[in-house]
Amino acid sequence: MTEKEIEQALIEKLGDLKYSYRPDIRDRAALEQNFREKFETLNRVHLTDGEFHRLLDSIITSDVFAAARHLRSRNSFERDDGTPLYYTLVNLNDWCKNSFEVVNQLRISTDYSHHRYDTILVINGIPAVQIELKTLGLSPRRAMQQIVDYKNDPGNGYTRTLLCFLQIFIVSNRSDTWYFANNNSRHFSFNADERFLPLYQFADVDNTKITHLDSFADAFLAKCQLAEMISRYMVLVAGEQKLLMMQPYQIYAVKAIVDSIHQHCGNGYVWHTTGSGKTLTSFKAATLLKDNPDIDKCLFVVDRKDLDRQTREEFNKFQEGCVEENTNTETLVRRLLSDDYADKVIVTTIQKLGLALDGTNKRNYKERLEPLRRQRMVFIFDECHRSQFGENHQAIKEFFPKAQLFGFTGTPIFEQNAGYQQIQGQQASYRTTADIFQQQLHAYTITHAIEDRNVLRFHVDYYKADGQKQPKPGEALAKRAIIEAILAKHEAATNGRKFNALLATASINDAIEYHALFKAVQAQKLSEQQAADADFQPLNIACVFSPPAEGNKDVQQIQEDLPQEKADNQQEPDKKKEALKFIIADYNAQYGSNHSIGEFDLYYQDIQKRIKDQQYPNADVPHAQKIDITLVVDMLLTGFDSKYLNTLYVDKNLKHHGLIQAFSRTNHVLNDTKPYGNILDFRQQQDAVDTAIGLFSGQTGKQAREIWLVDKAPVVIDKLQAAVQNLSDFMQSQGLANTPDAVPNLKGDAARGQFINLFKEVQRLKTQLDQYTDLTDDNRQAIEQILPKDQLLGFKGVYLDTAQRLKAKQDKGGEKIDPAVQQLDFEFVLFASSLIDYDYIMALITRYAGQAPGKQRMSRAELIGLIHSDAKLIDDRDALTDYIDSLDTGKPHTVEGVREQYAQYKVAKTAQAIADLAKRHGLSAAALQGFVDAILRRMIFDGELLNDLLAPLQLGWKARTKAELALMEDLIPLLHKLAQGREISGLGAYEQ
Repeated sequence: MTEKEIEQALIEKLGDLKYSYRPDIRDRAALEQNFREKFETLNRVHLTDGEFHRLLDSIITSDVFAAARHLRSRNSFERDDGTPLYYTLVNLNDWCKNSFEVVNQLRISTDYSHHRYDTILVINGIPAVQIELKTLGLSPRRAMQQIVDYKNDPGNGYTRTLLCFLQIFIVSNRSDTWYFANNNSRHFSFNADERFLPLYQFADVDNTKITHLDSFADAFLAKCQLAEMISRYMVLVAGEQKLLMMQPYQIYAVKAIVDSIHQHCGNGYVWHTTGSGKTLTSFKAATLLKDNPDIDKCLFVVDRKDLDRQTREEFNKFQEGCVEENTNTETLVRRLLSDDYADKVIVTTIQKLGLALDGTNKRNYKERLEPLRRQRMVFIFDECHRSQFGENHQAIKEFFPKAQLFGFTGTPIFEQNAGYQQIQGQQASYRTTADIFQQQLHAYTITHAIEDRNVLRFHVDYYKADGQKQPKPGEALAKRAIIEAILAKHEAATNGRKFNALLATASINDAIEYHALFKAVQAQKLSEQQAADADFQPLNIACVFSPPAEGNKDVQQIQEDLPQEKADNQQEPDKKKEALKFIIADYNAQYGSNHSIGEFDLYYQDIQKRIKDQQYPNADVPHAQKIDITLVVDMLLTGFDSKYLNTLYVDKNLKHHGLIQAFSRTNHVLNDTKPYGNILDFRQQQDAVDTAIGLFSGQTGKQAREIWLVDKAPVVIDKLQAAVQNLSDFMQSQGLANTPDAVPNLKGDAARGQFINLFKEVQRLKTQLDQYTDLTDDNRQAIEQILPKDQLLGFKGVYLDTAQRLKAKQDKGGEKIDPAVQQLDFEFVLFASSLIDYDYIMALITRYAGQAPGKQRMSRAELIGLIHSDAKLIDDRDALTDYIDSLDTGKPHTVEGVREQYAQYKVAKTAQAIADLAKRHGLSAAALQGFVDAILRRMIFDGELLNDLLAPLQLGWKARTKAELALMEDLIPLLHKLAQGREISGLGAYEQ
């Protein structure tokens, strides 16, 4: 089908869904007139022309978040006679009663933009959904980028017209359909970091994808369904000024809870895997209940103080001030008794709730709460697999007989992994999640999440020690041998320290011993390095475990979910305390902090912050201020999330939900540089892993393992060989050898685009293999034989050259560009090494320049190949190459000297480029240099300054326009290079 035929079929389908087709709305004036008619009907008012234009001026904004809030609010407007008009843009009380219309081929012309929009769904005159239709195979992320590029055009229709109210973008080629929320441009990142807002595919309640456009229209675009999606299931994250769409499984869970309450169906639990956004789901459930008049109170209950703080912050991020802090049990009781609407939703800990219902408490909390006994209460428990929920369940049910209890868990308690016994007479039985919460309301397992790319698969390396005798499953190896293995594998596991790791130890004593041993082993390696001139870079090691409680309520509360640490601290607590004091003092010395055991919570928070600081480049946060490995016992193995943590070293016996919780610290999605969560198990626990996968997958064992676990190295090596062969076949089909130097001879953009796609797959597989910690020598030889290192670097260099060339054409746009090129997604992140940064290159150049003849460890070709193969250096590669060629080699250099020389060299090279450009266009070099400096100083392109620059040429209007365009064509690439990825406001007008 052609694009036009797909569009026509969609319009017919929307007609079946009772949308009104408006072929008369094809331009801005008709769109605004339609809005005026709908607005006046809804608000029962007749506006003068002047009032209507003032209304438009007041509601149209370039701020997507402000527009979204305006759409959902009651607003006021001052009429010509000074009286206020209170209005809404749509029927907020019943969204289904709004008018739903479909518009196609709408053309919005503004000062610089003449875009045509395929299909737009209009709710009560407000454009709410844009549908972009494609005929080719769909790259969802590239389609998103194209829409964002349109939005960034100067004078675009999205910011200057009613299109500012668009809430959802949908992209489809009929068989494959994706959607995402509109947002301000800063929330879409297409730079080398490639961190994206989510793209969704709709699904039914069993998570079966609904991708065909007709089926998608039935399920998603039916009038009341779409109205519900926009009004109930989009979240305006106030703290980040961002629009979020709830994913289908989150919507079904919320609906199940709301329906359960509405129909008085008892209790229930939601099984949504770790990393699937349970906090957002529970927030939406709580806020919908807040507006339910049948409910008196909704309590969101967590089991640890740090989660209380974390959840409250998350809730308040979604909606400012929606949850207050309960500083103590007295505050909780006061808020429970309050009739204030702000106190209807309360976040509290299970411990405070337990104290409030404790009849023996001196403050008589239970007696004071007596008026609530008959009220309709809803309790939502976070992480309801913890044992204390079973203990508190009975007290809540007895005191609040009309209460309904709902639980969220990523790892339910089944009979196989239950650990809490209920004694009934002489018979003991286990308490499972179903025992406590009666019924499962919705499931979205880790199997679903991996298939949806909401979390990553795992690579599990069951470490095999050297020697004949291998330990039995669960048996510990010598700690020194484990440290040596970690030091040997950490660079590979963490992609050159782009990510960081946890080491899970079996006890507090083990953690203490590991901390001392890491210091000793690394100190020894450093001294050996000085003798051997090796390159060992020590890892930054931190350690955290809870101190003996000694009556401290906060520590006791933390230890409720730390069984190993709680038990360990009862044995020789003084020794544990002294060891922790030493560990904190060592941490303070390393990081310049001032923590103490008396304020343990601050130390714990600081460690979490430093682990998350891994997200920042070393240029912003030096490596010395980050943590490479954190030694833990129980802490951080549940509930802690960081996308830049990718590796778990395991020297601890894990099983069931404890194993899945610990593994799940590593598999949060970032981008293609993080292909999986890396587990290096030193306890040979394959049976425990297989059992846990079978228990929590919702699938049969073999099928679940194939979904959860990445392929073994030999399988990926075979895939790499096939990908390289595909590249070779393609190059031969073009009459070229499969070598990097042949790529520039490819004819036509379609062929270059094909090379981009084929080599990108090679690099993706190579990135995956690079992070395998269990490669054998045979594996490494096979990889080198398939794709020698020099050839790989060469291909990466020509890939970046080709991608840069095609990306420039994409950015320029226009009708002539090959559609296949328009769809290309370059994924520069795959070609940016975390190891190679500016400081690293300066150090390499220093070493290269100081090499004595005949004793070279790195050749010029190797050094330049390394620079040309990294995406981060794409703008500096030519200058670095020329600088290396200008160096006086064979003499000692310092890194500081090289850095200073290179900075001077770059300044001189830029000045020469500007002088050459000025000469070519008949301008003063000083004047052009001043013009460029002014742009870079403010990051704004000033048309008035351009007029001043060209004035001395004394050209007529036509000749001046020609001269201006010729100058800008030469100047724009230089400005982009000098801006180093930052956006120059106003420059886009010359890039059309």
